[in-house]
Amino acid sequence: MYPRTEALVDELLANHPKGFDLSLGRILGLLEKLGDPHKKIPPAIHVAGTNGKGSTLAFVRAILEAAGYTVHVHTSPHLVNWGERYRLAGRLVDDDTLADAIQRAADANAGTPITVFEIMSAVMFILFSEHPADYSLVEVGLGGRADATNVLENPAVCAITPIALDHQAYLGDTIEKIAYEKAGIIKQDVPVAVAAQEDGAREVIEKVAVENAAPAFFALQDFDFYRDATGFVYQDEDGLLDLPLPRLAGEHQLGNAALAVAALRKSGIPISEDAYRRAMTSVVWPGRLERLQEGKITEEFGPGANIWIDGGHNPNAGEVIAAELKRQMPDREQKLLMICGMINTKEPVGYFQPFADLNAEMISIPVLMSDAGIAPQTLAELAREAGLGATASNSLGDAIAIAKDRYNADPDLRILFCGSVYMLGEVLHKNGTPPQ
Repeated sequence: MYPRTEALVDELLANHPKGFDLSLGRILGLLEKLGDPHKKIPPAIHVAGTNGKGSTLAFVRAILEAAGYTVHVHTSPHLVNWGERYRLAGRLVDDDTLADAIQRAADANAGTPITVFEIMSAVMFILFSEHPADYSLVEVGLGGRADATNVLENPAVCAITPIALDHQAYLGDTIEKIAYEKAGIIKQDVPVAVAAQEDGAREVIEKVAVENAAPAFFALQDFDFYRDATGFVYQDEDGLLDLPLPRLAGEHQLGNAALAVAALRKSGIPISEDAYRRAMTSVVWPGRLERLQEGKITEEFGPGANIWIDGGHNPNAGEVIAAELKRQMPDREQKLLMICGMINTKEPVGYFQPFADLNAEMISIPVLMSDAGIAPQTLAELAREAGLGATASNSLGDAIAIAKDRYNADPDLRILFCGSVYMLGEVLHKNGTPPQ
């Protein structure tokens, strides 16, 4: 637990904006007061994109650690505890170390207008600069060009995951505008690996890479990957890698794994073929289409219950999750019960529509960990608009009670907690299984 950290973050939230105000002036000013820690961290791998950033970084971490390197990792948002955002040389930061860094950043800021995300990004640079490791893995918070993490001056390599419409209020209302913001992490002469993209996004990224003389490596052109009888194959100009299927579920994870491999192969970091292979089966990324670990919620259903969780929350995420469930559930008579909470910056109808081809029903719940939660009755109406049967409930506990009744009547039922990382955090907290 993180009692000191939670108290300090609550104080920050009470005095600073919770959202995003995209520019770099404030974070650079704060970092200067702190002695420019962003210039003193281990070599960085910087990842932007709409979907798959966290999974891609999880693969990068697994590969580097399998190769014997130590890595710091910064991801956002967290599921249960703020400490999940900061992993130092392989271990989650402890409460006292994190709280001390937050206090120093807040004291240096001295009440100057700034967002909480910017302060917490400064905290990341403090922590990474003061603890030894071989590499730093940094996930963009929002966009890229004006994201607080984009003060990195000379990363070892960059990667851009698939880009889709999301956060249009901040990033623009077309795929090209959003791609321009994501491509803002590309730096002069720094290699960048790029996942498969829509044509408009690809053209924008290619143009930005050329302007920066950044060697760009595009999926399905400069590197490729495909499933075979025993696993999957990665291929680029440096040769083939025969790899086991990733531990993370879903065909989309093959693309994330390949992007991580491409980024590291182009970075010049020495890594053996064996390390790439071992990483595929050791990779961990909580809350991304995985079975819910045994805990208090699973105990309520009893052994054998088929309970899954996933934090995807936009239409593109809905497509890949539904596609994987269709692959796993070829018997269309098997029912899927979704327990879902969402926030109002997302597109619920677009998220739900891919599930209409499954034998799916949705129970909506409030999102307690965000002020932007969609009311359960409204979310249920949106699910019906997308073609799903839907029931509104007043709490996670009420939804679980309904789900238990459905499961008792149909033991083949698959249950999926989904729709928001904030809601997922509540599930993991109630289950007693926070990320480690």
